[in-house]
Amino acid sequence: MVSNHLHLEEPIRMSSIIEPSKPNFFPAMTKIVGTLGPKSRSVEAISGCLRAGMSGGPELQVVNKTEHPISLEEDALIVLTPDQDKEATSNLLPINFKGLSKAVKTGDTIFIGQYLFTGNETTSIWLEVNEVKGEDVHCIVKNSATLAGSLYTLHVSQIHIELPTLTDKDKEHRLHFRFIHAARGRHQTWMIHFDEILQEADGIILARGNLGIDLPPEKVFLFQKQAVHKCNMAGKPAVVTRVVDSMTDNLRPTRAEATDVANAVLDGSDAILLGAETLRGLYPVEAISIVGRICAEAEKVYNQDFYFRKAVKCVGQPMSHIESIASSAVRAAIKVKASVIICFTSSGQTARLIAKYRPTMPVLSVVIPRLKTDQLHWTFTGAFEVYCRVSRMEDQKLNIVVICPSSNDLARQSLIVRGLFPMLADARHPVETTNATNESILKVALDHGQASGIVKPHDRVVVCQKVGDASVVKIIELEN
Repeated sequence: MVSNHLHLEEPIRMSSIIEPSKPNFFPAMTKIVGTLGPKSRSVEAISGCLRAGMSGGPELQVVNKTEHPISLEEDALIVLTPDQDKEATSNLLPINFKGLSKAVKTGDTIFIGQYLFTGNETTSIWLEVNEVKGEDVHCIVKNSATLAGSLYTLHVSQIHIELPTLTDKDKEHRLHFRFIHAARGRHQTWMIHFDEILQEADGIILARGNLGIDLPPEKVFLFQKQAVHKCNMAGKPAVVTRVVDSMTDNLRPTRAEATDVANAVLDGSDAILLGAETLRGLYPVEAISIVGRICAEAEKVYNQDFYFRKAVKCVGQPMSHIESIASSAVRAAIKVKASVIICFTSSGQTARLIAKYRPTMPVLSVVIPRLKTDQLHWTFTGAFEVYCRVSRMEDQKLNIVVICPSSNDLARQSLIVRGLFPMLADARHPVETTNATNESILKVALDHGQASGIVKPHDRVVVCQKVGDASVVKIIELEN
């Protein structure tokens, strides 16, 4: 397994470890994705989460409409039913899926819990299928536990479940952001075909709660490291889940969890996904803040030089034009110790390629939508895509029809990419334009960087942009 690029930079002074960390505008290059829920849906809570550094698909679920705690005793019998009108009790649990009875058989294992069976025997239950009657599945409870809340996740180990990756509601709202849950595959076929899945996906979410069920404990870390490495080399974001579960109820993570977060960063993860910690946890803001600080410390010792050489070697020769420009921008920024890389883009592709090489400084992606028109039809592409058709009614009034199909390469996707921070420019400034207009957009970007605290007087900045048909990487030194 290829993992040498995960080694720490050396030498590290032991005394430097106890020195206070310097505050930064960006607490970390690694992104933090929070799940909003009962404990984090208020304006105050969301604002606090964002200040702390916070930047789907269907699941099998048990529905408890009363939200009353349900206590289950070892060796008791319980029925799983798709009839969601029934009340959840210690003898019956309604689920949101009618096909479970067709997918399981006697002896199969089912896990249920808010944290998807973390090993905490008091918050998750382990069931063994006893028999199937019609649409109902009768099970034996294998451990005593209390389920609290309105929804619990259900997972059937090693069983193919015909559950669509996207629900009809997902399809209505999707933005062509094809993130794949790496542990949501069917009967481990996802592992066998991981390379093909990665090629088609926009990114991978490593749902480690599910991985811990589908894989033996000693194999989970192997899959995580290899999957993240493959994502890194492909330039696809890798998101890791289930890192500070204990912070759902506690103000501080365990030592093992803190180390786990750091190792995820050193592995090359783009983002940390917090679930129960922010969904229903008691300390959502503190969880985001602590994870951000751990990520920032891990990034300081990330061996970027070794990783860069590995990424270049993986791409091979000859490089594509855009890959060459991206890697050159990162190499130049590191050599001159630039404070930021600014990239002009309409689709986000160049900016994401730059971030792929893991520069040690932020990448400010200036997204400039393209506006094309033939007087009656307008197409607005880039950060989003809008198609507008104008026709005249019989009474000479204009009839305007606006259709919003999602672009296949939305710039907003870069929000999940490690080290990439997008800003939307004025659509009246095209990407391929005069030097004067480019300088105007650059000034806006620099002003934004200065207001954000990442750009200071006399700093060096690397700029990647298009001038005519040519792609240009230039280094500028800022005045007062």
